[in-house]
Amino acid sequence: MKIEPRYIAETASTNSWMTAHDDGISDMAVWTDFQTAGRGCGTNTWESERGMNLLFSILIHPAGVPATSQFILSMANALALRDALADYADDIMIKWPNDIYWRDKKMAGTLIETSLSGSNIKSCIIGTGLNVNQTDFRSDAPNPVSLRQMLGHEVCREEVLQKVLQRFAHYMDQVNRGAWLPIRTRYRSWLYRRGETHRYRFADGSVEECRLLDVDDDGHLLLRRAGGDISRLAFKEVTFII
Repeated sequence: MKIEPRYIAETASTNSWMTAHDDGISDMAVWTDFQTAGRGCGTNTWESERGMNLLFSILIHPAGVPATSQFILSMANALALRDALADYADDIMIKWPNDIYWRDKKMAGTLIETSLSGSNIKSCIIGTGLNVNQTDFRSDAPNPVSLRQMLGHEVCREEVLQKVLQRFAHYMDQVNRGAWLPIRTRYRSWLYRRGETHRYRFADGSVEECRLLDVDDDGHLLLRRAGGDISRLAFKEVTFII
């Protein structure tokens, strides 16, 4: 699998562009200097100065991945980002489910949208915002960081993108061969706060110190509560307190 990225100067969002250009067959990637309506998860937006960061989407048509196993695609993408960024700095981790963190600061976020054919995934659009050269963040995002802030110099965005796509192709080859265990094992090995005890906020507003145990194959987070019980939590059911 090899994906050559297409560049466009500006678009509403790269995920929306991909949706409009999906022919049902071709795998592709697109990146842009600026999104007029860049989206994060839920109602969140992604702050990015024009030409400063890496804003891109990947469209794939995976072979025989059931809808119930779609988290393997999120794992593959998160690992591709982590591996590429590890060429530039140490301490690059994956914060559940698919954010990329450097120490306690957020480098990248991803929005994944899938369509189904029967019980299998027909297509998957993976949109990522990665902070590369921006140094002044004005939104209310609590903990952003860019490669330039970390390294003290500018970084070529296209070089980073090529590294990500090369690693993503590697992991997708494993996905399509059914070699999922190495991906799941590697994802867990780079999981932010795994085995550590920190505070978390639950959907009812309560805050509790919990130990992060693991992530299930289907993407649920496993936390050991203060009383010893283990909670199995979906996205939006718990929030990390950084």
